[in-house]
Amino acid sequence: MGRLLGLDVGDARIGVALSDETGVLASGLPTLARVGPRKDVKAIAALVREREARGIVVGLPLRLDGSLGPQAEKVLAFVETLRGSVRVPIATWDERLTTVEADRVLREAGANIRERKAKVDRVAAILILQGYLDAQVALPPPSA
Repeated sequence: MGRLLGLDVGDARIGVALSDETGVLASGLPTLARVGPRKDVKAIAALVREREARGIVVGLPLRLDGSLGPQAEKVLAFVETLRGSVRVPIATWDERLTTVEADRVLREAGANIRERKAKVDRVAAILILQGYLDAQVALPPPSA
């Protein structure tokens, strides 16, 4: 199957996750600080090459009713910029409430507020990518 890179794109940071070779398990990579669109895309393109990712899954923060809000529009614009710099497929994945879930997971693990703030983007990226991977496994194989 090959590795997939998962991204939680925020205004200040980009949470990053990577799947294993089999496409079953997502784990976190260091979070990227946003420094500007061109440099952000360059950093992600370098990760794709270094980690030999065959695709990217970007969390799309839809509103609760499923519509696009301002943050989703920003993420889609980032995805379009990214498409011009990488040669792997990019999919978006509904990430509604992922950051809330990431914060809950960290709180339950006993992380204090400073630790949660530092780790929430990475955990959100893991949850986005793991959700995508789990959905791929749940799909029935195409009929021949």
